[in-house]
Amino acid sequence: MTPLRLCDSETRFNKMTSQPNERFTLSPREIVLIFAFWTFLATLSAVNRLLDPRGFGFRPMSPAGPITLAFVEAWTWAAFTPLILWLSSWSSGRGRSPWARIPLLLLIGIGVAIVVYALMDAARFIIIDPPVGRRGGRGGGSAFAPLREIGRFRFLNQLLVYLAVLATGFAREFFLRDQRRQRQAAHLQAQLAEARLDALRMQINPHFLFNTLHAISALVERDPGGVRRMIARLSELLRHTIDSHAKDEIPLRDELAFLRRYIEIMEIRFQGKLVVEMKIDESTLDARVPNLVLQPIVENALEHGVNRTGGEGRIVIESLRDRGRLVLRVRDNGPGLSASNETGVGLTNTSARLAQLYGDAASLTLDEAEGGGVIAEIVLPYRDG
Repeated sequence: MTPLRLCDSETRFNKMTSQPNERFTLSPREIVLIFAFWTFLATLSAVNRLLDPRGFGFRPMSPAGPITLAFVEAWTWAAFTPLILWLSSWSSGRGRSPWARIPLLLLIGIGVAIVVYALMDAARFIIIDPPVGRRGGRGGGSAFAPLREIGRFRFLNQLLVYLAVLATGFAREFFLRDQRRQRQAAHLQAQLAEARLDALRMQINPHFLFNTLHAISALVERDPGGVRRMIARLSELLRHTIDSHAKDEIPLRDELAFLRRYIEIMEIRFQGKLVVEMKIDESTLDARVPNLVLQPIVENALEHGVNRTGGEGRIVIESLRDRGRLVLRVRDNGPGLSASNETGVGLTNTSARLAQLYGDAASLTLDEAEGGGVIAEIVLPYRDG
């Protein structure tokens, strides 16, 4: 397997995050929110008009006209909002700097503001009757009255609304871009973690195989029958590791079944000088544990503990549930930490696998056991199913 280098991951991440923006789309939820927002503003304006203590004075005007006009203006802006949001997405996409597009965005904004002002001027003439006392109706009948109003920059309020919506579009675009970067970064981190786990598994299996074959070779002349049994058990273990290679976690009962086959091989190797006791809490058998998490710990206890005792070797394997955690312990009756210096590939890789799978939520510790020997403790988040 080709190793995944960190620089390769960074290069891929930079390429992914520097790609052009995805095609601009508004979700149904966003469309509903746009309509609801402008409707809410129109409702506030209408309520303000109805509750205004000054009322409408003695003007021959019904409050229905201004209220209707407020809703027409709000819904007009609701119709223009998707276009303005698209402008913000377009101007900030494809590596462009939005600041370089300010003149163009301002020109477009002036155009939009004039269009909205003209539409509202026409709506005001249709919805609200012309003021009394003005001949010829609206604007004294002059066709150039709307142009004069625009020339006086009466559309500035509409331009401010356009700029506010444009700023909202930029904020939305930056938020979506940050979300994409986070998803891409999480995806690359997951790929990197999986590559490291694969590398650790590839180290554990040959290490276990080498030590087992070494134990078999030591018994070839002394116990040929035991060697045949060891080879038969070894074939079962290899079949298990091959079948479960792709699984990061398995139930504790399956891990213990694998461990018992390994212990049978070791009992043949130690020729009756090994006693293994299991104190397993039945409620923990369905808990999920990393594949091959106990075998390296037991192997380390055998090599650095039991193998250095003058008499009978003893190993105690224990599991228990401590609130939301699963605790696994392996204890030997060897010479202890100071004498055995119990470190090796198995412990190092197991600790690295725990860090990759669970982060700070898992730990592997070695301590001097009361009465002699060493106790290895693995703490994992409790998960079943």
